[in-house]
Amino acid sequence: MQYFYQNKNSSDLIVFFAGWGCDYNQFVNLHDKIDVLILYDYQNLELDFDFRKYHNIYIIAYSAGIFVSCLASDKIPNVRKKIALCGNPYLFDNILGINAQKLEILKNINLDNYLEFRRNYMVYSDEEYKKYNELQSLRSIESCANELTYLQKLYNEYKDKIEPKFDKAYAAENDLLFNVDAQKDFYKDKLNIIKDARHHIFFRFNSFEEML
Repeated sequence: MQYFYQNKNSSDLIVFFAGWGCDYNQFVNLHDKIDVLILYDYQNLELDFDFRKYHNIYIIAYSAGIFVSCLASDKIPNVRKKIALCGNPYLFDNILGINAQKLEILKNINLDNYLEFRRNYMVYSDEEYKKYNELQSLRSIESCANELTYLQKLYNEYKDKIEPKFDKAYAAENDLLFNVDAQKDFYKDKLNIIKDARHHIFFRFNSFEEML
């Protein structure tokens, strides 16, 4: 995996596991007062980062990053809270995660239809769509396809070993990728619903800290 580090010289750190196809550019609208480490592009699980200076670490995981966080969290010490955004640790489960039909949609994203996918699945309004395109991921279609293949391989290998421990979760009311009713059943009273939102909820917050 790759990472982007924002150093505010804080003793606290937010580790953000981004979703499939993401990079750091999609989250530059969020402004935090503490250090933030953004992880993305899951084509391996290598994490070469020194966490020793931090007394309090908070994990925020989004979409596919929720599953990855369950595999990598043993590499992160002093975790005080784990938060899940728009998804479930059981990433490719037909009920809790991305079902087979939605997975085929992801596999078939290309240069001809990616804008349509963004508008239909990622954002709720035309205003959000404009912002989303301004802060779009800088990764290639090929890179995203390779990542999806690796995530499927990881999931098939580790799906029975997941420990889904989260202190708080958010779901978008109009998410078309993850079934919202299934998230309600899974997270129960830990779940917060964001009204009038689709899968990319990051225009509803000013910082990662606000999600804590």
